[in-house]
Amino acid sequence: MNKVEIIEKVNLALDQIRPFLNDDGGDIELIEVTDDLTVKVKLLGACKDCSMSKMTLKGGVEESIKKVVPELKGVIAIEDDTVQCH
Repeated sequence: MNKVEIIEKVNLALDQIRPFLNDDGGDIELIEVTDDLTVKVKLLGACKDCSMSKMTLKGGVEESIKKVVPELKGVIAIEDDTVQCH
């Protein structure tokens, strides 16, 4: 699977969990899939400051993404507003 296919699958996984985040006033944005297969995302809205965001990231987001692309190493949240999507 090439990087473009991985990004497409990650976006599909994010689209499946996005409604749950939206219900709580939050959202998520894919920032990058690195060459070492780490997914970088940005939590938005209520998810950004939520005390449960780390659990959401690992238990919800990472689990959902790894179901479609098991070879991914992990998911990390980026908080820097200057990071641009790739």
